[in-house]
Amino acid sequence: MGSLGDHAGAAGGGNARVIAGRYRLEAPLGRGGMGVVWRATDLLLGRRVAVKELARDETLSDAEAEQRRERTLREARAVAQLRHPHVIVVHDVVVQDEQPYIVMELIEGGSLAGRIARGGPLDAHAVARMGIDLLGALSTAHDAGILHRDLKPANVLLERGTDRVVLTDFGIAQLSGATTLTEVGSFVGSPEYTAPERMAGERTGPESDLWSLGALLVTALAGESPFRRDSIGGVLHAVVFDEIRPSAAVDPLLPVVLGLLDRDPDQRMGAAEAEGLLRVYVETGRMPAVVRERPGAGLPGHSGRSGLPGLHGLPGRSGRGAPTPAERELLAAQAAAGLVKPEKHGRTFMIAAALVAALAGAGVSAALLLTRDGDGGGTPAPPASATATQSSPTPTVTVTSPTARPSSPQAPQGYRIAKDPKGFALAVPEGFRRQVEGARVFYESSDGTYRIGIEEAAAGRGGPLAAQRRADASGPRDNPGYRDGRVSETTRNGRPAALREFTWDGLRDGKGDRRSFDLCWEEGGRRFDVWVSAPVGEAAQARRYFDAAVDTFVRR
Repeated sequence: MGSLGDHAGAAGGGNARVIAGRYRLEAPLGRGGMGVVWRATDLLLGRRVAVKELARDETLSDAEAEQRRERTLREARAVAQLRHPHVIVVHDVVVQDEQPYIVMELIEGGSLAGRIARGGPLDAHAVARMGIDLLGALSTAHDAGILHRDLKPANVLLERGTDRVVLTDFGIAQLSGATTLTEVGSFVGSPEYTAPERMAGERTGPESDLWSLGALLVTALAGESPFRRDSIGGVLHAVVFDEIRPSAAVDPLLPVVLGLLDRDPDQRMGAAEAEGLLRVYVETGRMPAVVRERPGAGLPGHSGRSGLPGLHGLPGRSGRGAPTPAERELLAAQAAAGLVKPEKHGRTFMIAAALVAALAGAGVSAALLLTRDGDGGGTPAPPASATATQSSPTPTVTVTSPTARPSSPQAPQGYRIAKDPKGFALAVPEGFRRQVEGARVFYESSDGTYRIGIEEAAAGRGGPLAAQRRADASGPRDNPGYRDGRVSETTRNGRPAALREFTWDGLRDGKGDRRSFDLCWEEGGRRFDVWVSAPVGEAAQARRYFDAAVDTFVRR
């Protein structure tokens, strides 16, 4: 993403950026592929707000950059049309230096994803109430001709003190009557929460959002998505083919969950029916029995399984004919994941394999789909923001074959991509040299003014926030003169993260006191820390280096 400007002293407003002469950006609340969400102050009205800044991407053409800007403005238009207590409020949209910003209400609290990551699953009564609130929000959006298309725990905020549920991040919302901003053959959404008809490139309607809600309810009750797998091929297979077997924790709300997870959108439970059942449960503690017809057979070798609704594969495939192109693409993904054998599908597999090769040639890979947060903005997950944290890698992905994006990070101007022997890559300023100190890797400017540090370790108890609080408590022992320490909850690419900032006496190199910025997050069962330190007078430049390092860091 590159530099996001001068942030040093943001808490006090000293060097914080002010956009449109009115909104002071003070601290990042969350970041992802779509951009950064800032805690900010409206200087005109004297109120706290959240500001979403679209990520800059120097690799985009002017036309593509304009398309990205239009997506941001479309998000604002979509949400601004809605008036509902459980939909985020958009206050303003401003453009400065061709950079759009969306000004939203600040929700003091974290996301559902963060809540689950910190405390585990929620009880059925709380999940039922949340489901009612989200159904109300979705119904309001659907009545206005707006589809959310990226409903997941990271995009549901829980207001501290009131537990008000707020649906946010309409960054990939689809407006009836608006020109779509993704090319034919593209996919936008978070795979673990995306309806099978959208996976297959079939029609998309309100029913697709209801499928996502069903998956979200399972995650809230059981602690993880019912379609969580280790690869994109595995996720696709789980969404489209696998038998849906929610854990026992889902039993109290099982009729609603299974109704919403019917793979046939025509048979899927509607919002009114789901809300009615959830209200009965909230009021009585019992869920009425629901009898639903079982759909017929699905793709070759994947007939419906007894006992559960909607296990028949793709919609519109009640017979056993030749697979459609969308189905062949899914077969290819399954083959890549080792879920099907080439000989079982003959020529169909060969066509699908050619498709995978073509996508790979365009720079699209399963790793990209699983690790990149993408344009949809599954973005962020603040403790207080208009976007939300995420407890597991369920990224938002945008795949458009003609303009596929590379899976390697892109170096901003004046930087290079350092592919480190320890198994990661990130952007560092040109001229920085590598040093190793035990488990820590440093990239340092030639005069030692700036130091970028990276460390990988086993995930600890309590997650990133607890780790940073422990580091803050031991700061005086580890860093001479430790002071002005501050720990804040945030996200990185939709995963829970924590940012620590502090000042200390420095390296005894004659350069004086230093300011450090340290982001901690967990990924794949490992904990990662990326930090930058510099003399206090160079804190603004250090923060720019920090933003670039964090935004481009990938595991190799």
